[in-house]
Amino acid sequence: MEAPLIAAPAGGAPGSAAAAPVRDPARLARIRWRCRRGLLENDIILARFLDARADGLDDATVAMLDRLLDLPDNDLWDLIAGRVEPDDASVRPLLDELRAL
Repeated sequence: MEAPLIAAPAGGAPGSAAAAPVRDPARLARIRWRCRRGLLENDIILARFLDARADGLDDATVAMLDRLLDLPDNDLWDLIAGRVEPDDASVRPLLDELRAL
């Protein structure tokens, strides 16, 4: 995995209490579509995450999820499965949520 794969989003940590939920249905639909992956394990985890959290996702979390979804399937799965740790510690809260599913 290359070093600069994941960058911190502007505007705070994912899931911060002060962040407002994303209200744009098109944006949420686009995220849900991008979560359909070629690797079944990723599909299952990402679908569970969105089913549980889609209504409360804030812009920072969506931006971080977008960055994770830019990764190839195997690199994303290695992060979710805990085989590798992210180079950017700011994604840890989102990865912890995904790993808990």
